[in-house]
Amino acid sequence: MSSYLLDVSNFLLRWLHVIAAIAWIGESIYFVMLDNSLKTPKDEEDRGKGVFGEMWAVHGGGFYHNQKYATAPAKLPDDLHWSFWKAYTTWLSGFALFVILYMANPSFYLVNPQSPWEWAANLSGWQANVVALLFLLGGWVVYNEMCKRVSPNMERDGLLSLGVAVMMVVVAYLSVHIFAGRAAFLLTGAVMATAMSANVFFWIIPGQRRMVKAMKAGETPNPLDGKRGKQRSVHNTYFTLPVVLLMISNHYSFAYTSDWAWVIMALLIFAGALIRQYFVLMHSGQHKPSYPAAGVALILVAFAVGAPSLTTSQTVDNANSGSSAPVASDASPLAQVHAVMQERCVSCHAAQPAHAGFTAPPAGVALETEAQVEQQKAAIQQVVASGYMPLGNLTQMTDEERALVANWGE
Repeated sequence: MSSYLLDVSNFLLRWLHVIAAIAWIGESIYFVMLDNSLKTPKDEEDRGKGVFGEMWAVHGGGFYHNQKYATAPAKLPDDLHWSFWKAYTTWLSGFALFVILYMANPSFYLVNPQSPWEWAANLSGWQANVVALLFLLGGWVVYNEMCKRVSPNMERDGLLSLGVAVMMVVVAYLSVHIFAGRAAFLLTGAVMATAMSANVFFWIIPGQRRMVKAMKAGETPNPLDGKRGKQRSVHNTYFTLPVVLLMISNHYSFAYTSDWAWVIMALLIFAGALIRQYFVLMHSGQHKPSYPAAGVALILVAFAVGAPSLTTSQTVDNANSGSSAPVASDASPLAQVHAVMQERCVSCHAAQPAHAGFTAPPAGVALETEAQVEQQKAAIQQVVASGYMPLGNLTQMTDEERALVANWGE
């Protein structure tokens, strides 16, 4: 019953997380578009009132006239719209999902027993949880200090952007070497998502509150508050597409089982940022297809790096550990592979899993019959030959068995 309740919590939290993320990202992208699409107002009266820019739009059968003030308007309404709960809800629901899916079973999902770093490979479950939390916190601290020290007055944002890019490569490298594949991609995205939410909580909203307070008191707002908010908002918009990609990456094992997973991750992050740059410029009237073209090129390079021919297979001719599943030497190749699945995989991949952590087969894949095994042949060969499955090799699949599955049908 507890596993069922965990699944229900996962289901509802994931729904909330997606809804909040769509609302936050949609609003964020809209305001970036609006800010970059503003034009000097034609009406002299509007310019006299301090209107910096305006945009006319049509949508849903009506016309909209958006205006942005460079200075304090004559008055502010009491029902001024604020944008922050969507960001907070996205992060809180995402963190809750991470807790119930990964931190609740860290030995299974977080620990990377094949890490080249002995200390990481030997982490216990609670130690992996602590390291994951420190990883998220450390990512925010490093990013925030970089912003404060490299471009405190928003005069060296180009250099800062380069520094953030280097930081994300380092984060990708560290995550892959410390955590299990899926968790590594997720945590790298979570570092970026944490920075996005923290930007809203610590910088954007407090700065806006100070500006509103000054305006209502008839004082001149500190221009640095607006500039800092704009700086962090710009970072958030470039983080958006990479974060979404990393959050859905756990469905595609070719990426996180590759020996070059951190390179694939870095390439996809930069690809997302380049594609987003095209739309940012497009809204200001500049069409530069070289940006999405470069983004697509990086995606293709990432796919090439993750291709099976470039991935070191963990198959050998003889078993080196554990004992092999009983397989009749005269059985058909399918029957031999099915025997391995029965011994090493069916405890989870069954209609009613015996493993305590599941109430249904992971990803809906059951491997109880030969027909089911044959239907999933390509996927089975990929995840078994790469060493990704069984997760953490908890069922002690031998190298001989991996070789049998990898060479099935050859």
